[in-house]
Amino acid sequence: MSSSAGAMKLTLAAAIATAVASWACVSVAFGPNSGGAKPHRESIRRLGRRIGGDEDDDDDDDEYDLVPVRAHRYDVPPEILVGDCACREEVLLAVRLALEAGRNMTRHLNARGTEHENASDLDISTKSNSADLATAIDVLNEDLIARGIRNRFPSHRIIGEESTGSGPVDPIEPNGENTWIIDPIDGTTNFASGLPLCCVSIGMCVGGVPHMGVAYAPATDELYVAVRGRGAYRNGVRLSSSGGGGGRTLSDSVVGFEFGYAKSEEDVDLMTGAVKRLLRHGVRATRSLGSGVLDLCYVASGRLDVVYAGVADEGWKPWDYCAGLVVANEAGCTMTHLISRSKEDLVDDGSGEIRRGYEFNLLSRSVICGVNADLVEETRRVVLGL
Repeated sequence: MSSSAGAMKLTLAAAIATAVASWACVSVAFGPNSGGAKPHRESIRRLGRRIGGDEDDDDDDDEYDLVPVRAHRYDVPPEILVGDCACREEVLLAVRLALEAGRNMTRHLNARGTEHENASDLDISTKSNSADLATAIDVLNEDLIARGIRNRFPSHRIIGEESTGSGPVDPIEPNGENTWIIDPIDGTTNFASGLPLCCVSIGMCVGGVPHMGVAYAPATDELYVAVRGRGAYRNGVRLSSSGGGGGRTLSDSVVGFEFGYAKSEEDVDLMTGAVKRLLRHGVRATRSLGSGVLDLCYVASGRLDVVYAGVADEGWKPWDYCAGLVVANEAGCTMTHLISRSKEDLVDDGSGEIRRGYEFNLLSRSVICGVNADLVEETRRVVLGL
């Protein structure tokens, strides 16, 4: 055998060995006997379903066989489900329903501004005022999510934005059944305009306290999943505010805020005055994104350093808080009230201290959330002019 022929055979053998090793790695990671999380193919099939179309699609099957990572991102992180997870079935259901509802949104988001757009499909209506919108997809999504919950957990209470409307929300009883708090489309104005900053939000309270949060943003294909005491994850990767925001101060922060629907001259002055004080103090940048749930998820992700709302009592409702609160808290963020307006916003010890973390009052009209406690307090004082 010539030396060149021998070298060629050795090279070929090495290539075959490398290929076999690579296939073994794939088999371990995604094969049927792997110890890790496996793709939920049924969830992916449902995600790929078109409104009014067929549920199964052989082409999708082939696609996910070829690209298993794409299916894997929709699994609930195994760290959440291991051991004595008290809401295993609930979180699995919430993820499936969020993905299905998100798919209902993609048709309009993809068609907006193109020849395929049909504005009448949205059937836009107003609620408390001309800026507070609801679309046919809001109603469709809430019905889909509520039916899914009632079919699996008929005794659980459900609070939804569209079913509750602009009326008052009854207190969430600490001794009552598990309470689901859902926003079928958070950021409806963005959604109706075709802006990608919108999401499906599904939260659940246990013993009156937020315990689980799931949010899915279909335009960016990002799934946030969090359970109290088990961490927060984006597309299966754990979030941690300490990664880049541990020593963050206001002067080097990206500050988010939401103005809400306030219309009076006094309210406008309060809201714009807060932004003016921030700019005079000096910040890296300000942003108003139009989705409260994504605001909180983005603080948890380090995309925003701090966000606030409710300067003029124009703040959010429980469906704007619940899921995002769990995501933010589990990522290590600090969330509290911007302004305490009732005794429910204060700790029950007479100290006057404002509730924070999981003790946050979901019926509050103001909020501030940041990557660390010092930044939250510094921002709060500047915003309020204290």
